[in-house]
Amino acid sequence: MLGGVALALPTATATAGAPATPRLRPCPTIAVPAGARSARPSPPALDQRQREVGGPELASAGLAIPAGAPVPAKLTATSWLVADLGSGAVLGACGAHEYATPASVQKLLLAATFMPRLDPARVVEVTRADMNFEPGSSAVGLVEGGRYPIKTLWLGLLLRSGNDAANVLARVGGGTSDYRAGVEAMNAEAARLGARQTHAVTPSGLDGPGQFTSAYDLALIARACYARADFRRYTATDTAWIPAQRNGARGFQFDNDNGLLHRYPGMLGGKTGFTDLAGQTYVGAAERRGRRLVVTLLGAQAQPIGSYGEVTTLLDWGFALPADVSVGQLIEPEPSDTPSTAGLSPQAAPAAGGAQTATSSSARRIGLAAGAAALLVALAAFGWARARVRPAAGERRRRRFARRDRDPDGDRS
Repeated sequence: MLGGVALALPTATATAGAPATPRLRPCPTIAVPAGARSARPSPPALDQRQREVGGPELASAGLAIPAGAPVPAKLTATSWLVADLGSGAVLGACGAHEYATPASVQKLLLAATFMPRLDPARVVEVTRADMNFEPGSSAVGLVEGGRYPIKTLWLGLLLRSGNDAANVLARVGGGTSDYRAGVEAMNAEAARLGARQTHAVTPSGLDGPGQFTSAYDLALIARACYARADFRRYTATDTAWIPAQRNGARGFQFDNDNGLLHRYPGMLGGKTGFTDLAGQTYVGAAERRGRRLVVTLLGAQAQPIGSYGEVTTLLDWGFALPADVSVGQLIEPEPSDTPSTAGLSPQAAPAAGGAQTATSSSARRIGLAAGAAALLVALAAFGWARARVRPAAGERRRRRFARRDRDPDGDRS
């Protein structure tokens, strides 16, 4: 979209003698019916320094792709970006730094902020304030007065886009009676990650005045999330369980509503989003031949191929490019003063915020791990060369359930 005009650009390859640097062009978009996109609030002014974060080739509202690369076809998204999760290289983008409305992909910022801080085994109680979200929007089915492990809330957030779970996690993470302090912490984390075009107003991504992000910022946030083993485990989970409650609410099973999880080879997981204001949004990652790519997509339409189709188009496009090409770079975050639990299982992740029980428990775990290591060394010294340490039993093996095809963003946010 350039100057309010939708342009349809065919897929094309560069001719001989193409320039050595990427050519900036209008974003390839499919014309959509008038009024299909809701009017968006005026975003903050975007200065040139913000546009150049990650490299000067990204400082455009248009398309930036490597010379000789084909133009991805059939895209309606107003902005998108493809990056390598390992190296941080940006392979291509359209309006990388243009402001857009996030919808539920904002829940990734919630995860990046509080997953390192909250003990997944901690059980918390749902309050009346937690249930204050837009009627009819997506929820996992928590009940007021119910008590749930933090781990269950993360699963409800990422598998079912639960706005109820988002409110609880932001409130508990912020340490106050509602989610406002949690949202402030989310904005602080966005700034630490370098996502300075992102401003959260709600923890769930439900629309709020002054709430924005960009395709580049979402890639920074997603990279922080996918660096965590617990996040990767949560987002790739097929099914989870809401426990029964003392007030009579029954337990029930829920499944992952990310239709690409088993439909796209190598899919590591993703997060959908939709509101009338944002259109369809999506952040997802996939791995092929040891290479992990992330796609961020904002402002897409349901037709002709929908956000799932556009994400798979961009993933295929990115994997087809040589590994050494790029048009920019994802910047590195500032150091964090929060102890990282990246790489630990959810069961082993320590709590933050000075909880004495969690701290002492963590210390006991460290002591036990040190003792176990010493024992193994002793066994090896005695020549028990064939002794093995069997891995601890993990979660039940993932089961694949047949799902009905659905609009990936059928639930609001």
